[in-house]
Amino acid sequence: MRNYRRFKVAILSFFVVLVVLGGAAYANRGAISAWGYDIFLSDKVEASFQDSYQPLTDRPVTEEPPQVEEPFSMLLMGVDARAKERGRSDTLIYTVVRPKDGNVLMVSIPRDTYADIVGKDRMDKITHAYAFGGAEMAVNSVEKLLDAEIDHYATINFQGFIKVVDTLGGIHLPIGKDIVNKDADHEKFTVKANKDSYTGVEALNYVRYREDAGGDMSRTERNRVFLEELMSRASSLQQWNKIPEVLDIVGDNFSTDLPPVSMNELAKQFLQTGHEIQSYTLKGTGKRMGSQNLWYFVSDEEDLNQVRATIATWLNPETPEGQLTVPSDPDQTKETTQSGNHAA
Repeated sequence: MRNYRRFKVAILSFFVVLVVLGGAAYANRGAISAWGYDIFLSDKVEASFQDSYQPLTDRPVTEEPPQVEEPFSMLLMGVDARAKERGRSDTLIYTVVRPKDGNVLMVSIPRDTYADIVGKDRMDKITHAYAFGGAEMAVNSVEKLLDAEIDHYATINFQGFIKVVDTLGGIHLPIGKDIVNKDADHEKFTVKANKDSYTGVEALNYVRYREDAGGDMSRTERNRVFLEELMSRASSLQQWNKIPEVLDIVGDNFSTDLPPVSMNELAKQFLQTGHEIQSYTLKGTGKRMGSQNLWYFVSDEEDLNQVRATIATWLNPETPEGQLTVPSDPDQTKETTQSGNHAA
């Protein structure tokens, strides 16, 4: 996940406001300076995301804009919450950002990962941490699983993306055969294959589908594909008058412990620099466990230890760029994204 399109998805994941920046402004970022961002978008971002600022009660409050120099970590959560529900974190991505050298690490955690739920004193699916105790319990539980601190968090409610997708006029999805959710215990729906464009409801059903052989891993992949395609669609947005509407929709479905002024500073930083993304998904096996014979994803202990070591390496500001790798491919060839060098 190191090409330009996926770079844009990573930025979307950091700050959903960049769904809009990923539109005409972001696709042409070589011609749009931080000065232009200040004039056209800065005030609107602060207004739309004022209510999105939700600091965790057990963490120190950060009021000043972050110093975008030293490596920092962030837990990104895609939440599928219906009306009047907290929902579960269907997507969990532990992210390390290294602003100085422009490198980003993204570690995806399968939603059914068997983990210690901090605050509940029991083992359960990691996705349940958010349902039990919101962002705070999810952050604490992922910290324990990965043995790594989390500096910030951001949550995206996929329900809001129904409106975003429809406002953008639909998105493309790589659906080669009909998706049919038909199990008696699941919500029933069908998403037809090979359509030119899919609505917000169809896109959300694509993400929710859970009856294929790939199970949790396939659902994690569909979440990633959905975000990538959404960002791709936003990159073709030409109607600038839609930007305020999309910002408001996203702001209503987004929460983070970074205040809007910090989001603006980081947005301007990303508009001006190229970044390289390296991604990894925890390895393990699925098995049924417990008295209820429930399905869990059990992490491979050796792989988990390698991931922990990788995170520590990435968070160390003294680590040379040549040592910034992921466990699956330590000798991989890197591709760097530089502003102004790529087509949308």
